[in-house]
Amino acid sequence: MKIALIGYGKMGKEIEKIALSRGHEIVCVIDMDNRQDFDSEAFRSADVAIEFTAPAVAYGNCKEAFKQGVKVVSGSTGWIAGHEDEMRRLCAEEGKTLFWSSNFSLGVAIFSAVNKYLAGIMNGFPNYEVSMVETHHIHKLDAPSGTAITLAEGIIENLDRKDKWVMGTLTAPDGTVTGTTQCAANELPVSAVRRGEVPGIHTIRYESEADSIIITHDAKNRKGFALGAVLAAEYTATHQGFLGMDDLFHF
Repeated sequence: MKIALIGYGKMGKEIEKIALSRGHEIVCVIDMDNRQDFDSEAFRSADVAIEFTAPAVAYGNCKEAFKQGVKVVSGSTGWIAGHEDEMRRLCAEEGKTLFWSSNFSLGVAIFSAVNKYLAGIMNGFPNYEVSMVETHHIHKLDAPSGTAITLAEGIIENLDRKDKWVMGTLTAPDGTVTGTTQCAANELPVSAVRRGEVPGIHTIRYESEADSIIITHDAKNRKGFALGAVLAAEYTATHQGFLGMDDLFHF
């Protein structure tokens, strides 16, 4: 498979290593200083482009790839909420293909399934209050993380007493804490911590007067995310539409 990389930071380089190890070819790499290469034969030759950049440019990157007739796997967070309807329309009506996920880790996919199942169980036990904390490296621009939002939506779908998530506290790299976890009974607080070079930790807590039930996913490095992105690209090369992890993994 021929792959174009959009974004060549730490994730882009890790994806490159795994793609090459699985026998794929990197035909084009686009970063901040060569965006003109979207309009190149090398980019157009790609079966799939894998896009890991920043919220401010991810939407434009996807549109540029679509213009060149290239399918996209995007792991950029913080942009899809404002553009999902358009992306779905482009996929349904104009034959474009976007595989988007807030997190490509197999472990997170399993964790997400466990999260939904647990929320369904806890629906019958209203004496437990639920909250979430996510911790990421200091370079992450969006808070809460896209993965935390996806997990929160999974809880809301299965827990009748919660119908929206709200931002809780934000702990900055210098330890400064802003915000609050105090919220309405129907709201799920999601707090964020920015610390060091943490790849990603997501903890969901159900608290009662008697005890606590806690589940956590703790990423050790970026390899799991990169492998998932390549697996998604392999799937996307032979499928069409607005795709996600539920299409790739059936738990």
